[in-house]
This record gives sequence, C-alpha cells and structure tokens, in this order.
Amino acid sequence: MILEPIIPTILSVQFIPNADPEIIEAYGGNRKKHSSLGLITVDQDDPTYVALDEATKNSPVDVIFAKSFYAGSRHASGKLSGEILGVLAGADPDIVQEGMRSAIQCLETDACFYSANDDGSIAVFPHVISSLGYYLSAQAGLSPGDSMAYLVAPPLEATYSFDQAMKAANVRKIKLFTPPTETNFAAIWLGGSLNSCQAAAEAFLASVVEIGSLPRAM
Repeated sequence: MILEPIIPTILSVQFIPNADPEIIEAYGGNRKKHSSLGLITVDQDDPTYVALDEATKNSPVDVIFAKSFYAGSRHASGKLSGEILGVLAGADPDIVQEGMRSAIQCLETDACFYSANDDGSIAVFPHVISSLGYYLSAQAGLSPGDSMAYLVAPPLEATYSFDQAMKAANVRKIKLFTPPTETNFAAIWLGGSLNSCQAAAEAFLASVVEIGSLPRAM
C-alpha cells in the first residue's frame, strides 16, 4: 500500500558497562571520556542515524560509530547484522542506557521508510528533523536545534526528486550522497526553516510516489 510505514526492526541491543579502552578508541571514542558502550543493529540504516542523533538530545552520550553495511539488510552477514551498527558511548552505563532508550523509541514511533508504490517494492524516507541533536548537526555542519530534511530513495527516483524538493521550497543542499550508497540508495540533506524543510520533504515524497506509478515518462 502506498505510504504504508515500514517500521524498522531492531535486531539486537547490547551494552558493555566497562569497555576495554582499546575497543573504545578503535571505534572512535575517547578512553578518558567514555567507559560504557551501547550497541544496536537495525534493518534500516537511515532511520537509525536519526535515532542515534535523537539519543544525543536526551542523554549526554556520543555517537562514536555508525556505519551502513554493503548492499543492505537483505544481504546481511548474519541474522542480527541488519543494515547498520550504531555505537553509543558515555561516562557510565546509566547514561548509555538512557540514550539507547531514546534511540529505540525514535525507531519504534518516529523515523521509518514508507512504501512508495502498491507492492512495497519502492521505499522512500522523507524525514524532517525539526531540531537536530549533537551527532547529525556535526555531520552536517549545522548547529544543534537547526531543522533538516533527510531524504532518501532508490537511485533514479531520488535523483529526479532531489530536484523537485529543492525547487519546491527555500532550502539549501547540505550534503548529497550520490548513488550507490552502501545500501544502493541515494540521499540528500537539506537545510532551511522547519516549514521549508517540510515542504521540500512533501515534494520529494510526492515525486517518488509519482515515479512509482509512472516509471516511464516516454
């Protein structure tokens, strides 16, 4: 069904209360600042990046590692691998657990892909972050609290619809991830006011859905 939510599946969540300092540093952390880690794997990568950012708004945690896996969850290395591994780090286990609870809630109730055609074979992520946390704001070169449209679709649908989104609202390109990403999609981050980001996301979504119903323009 068109616009049916595709809720992410959280595959595994694990905690390391007193992580080895060598492991912390290998994954991008700081042994003087971080002692505890939280690990999460999910079958959707982009919603997980949003969820990890959400964690930084609700707990003094850092996202020290977040990477998508090649070819996506359908070609995962194992049952619990999914499409991404995210690692939160903090000064103690309670801080990390609180951050992980925020990330999980975001995945269960907010950030997800949607079906862009009747049989669900085209997925689209027309997400708007009204207030960035510390993780994605740093990745985007924006400030915490700024708004950002985070738009993802398969290569052709995305490329065409990026143009539609930017023409529909007063937004600016922050980053454009040309295809293929690790999961064979394409993505763009757009900055602007919250209203502008929402208008861009709506135009992007409408365009991807339109292509799904009419793949050949000629």
